[in-house]
Amino acid sequence: MRELEAARRIATAAGDMLRKNAATHRSIRHKAGAGNLVTDMDHASEKMIVEAIRREFPGHVIVAEERGTMGGDSPHRWYVDPLDGTTNYAHGFPVWAVTLAYECEGRLEAGVTYAPVLGEVYWARRGGGAFRNGRPIRVARRRRLEDALLCTGFSYGLAWRRENLRHFGRFLMKAQAIRRVGAASLDLCWTAAGAFDGFWEMRLGPWDMAAGIVILEEAGAKVSDFADKPVDLYRGDLLGANPILHRHMLTVLRKARLRRPR
Repeated sequence: MRELEAARRIATAAGDMLRKNAATHRSIRHKAGAGNLVTDMDHASEKMIVEAIRREFPGHVIVAEERGTMGGDSPHRWYVDPLDGTTNYAHGFPVWAVTLAYECEGRLEAGVTYAPVLGEVYWARRGGGAFRNGRPIRVARRRRLEDALLCTGFSYGLAWRRENLRHFGRFLMKAQAIRRVGAASLDLCWTAAGAFDGFWEMRLGPWDMAAGIVILEEAGAKVSDFADKPVDLYRGDLLGANPILHRHMLTVLRKARLRRPR
C-alpha cells in the first residue's frame, strides 16, 4: 500500500530528526490547557511531515495538531501528530512518538507510530494485520478486570481531568493495576501488542488516536467510544481491549456515568 509505505518513511525521518535534537536547547511555550506544551521541535517535525505528504500526495487533506486542517475536500485525509508526548520529550523522558494515519472515504485505512528512543515502530493496514518492528502483534487475551493491566491518560482540560479521575478511581478498585505514561499513541500500540490489556481515555485529538485505532483493530481489539458506538475522532473518547475485556470495561464506564454527581 503506497500510503502506508510513505507513512513509515515519513514518520521514521521525522522521529530520527527529533531524537537527534532531543538534547539540544528547546523553545517551549504553553498552549491552552494546564500543562499543554509545544516546543520548536513540534513545529519542525510537523513542517517536515506536512511537506513530505504534500510532495507525495499533493491533493490530500492534512489534519495536523499544530497547523489544523490543510487542503480542500479530498476524500483522502492524513492525521498527523508530529510529537506525541511533548511534555515527556521536553523533560527528557523517553516515551514519545511520531504518529501518522491515512483515511480514505471516511474510513481509517493505515497507521504508523514510531518511538525512536525505544526503537519501536508499529504499523497496520486495514485488513492486513498489525506489526511491531515487522513482527505480527495481537491484543492480550485476559478476560477478567482483576487480572488486567490498564492504561489511560488525562486531558489538559481540568474539567475532563476531574471526570476521568472518577473513571480512574473505579478501575483502580477493580483492575490489577493502571499505568499513565503520557503518550496516547504509544498506549494504543502497547495495548495492541498485549503489554497493556485495555485502554481508555477522554478528549483525545484525532491525531492522537487515528493511527492507534487501525493498529488496535488489526491486532484484534474492539474499539469504541464510552457508549459502545464508533469512535468520533473529533470528540475523542476511546475504549479499546479484546472483546470480552472491552465489555467489562464498558460496564465500569457506564456505571460511573450513571452515578455522576449532579
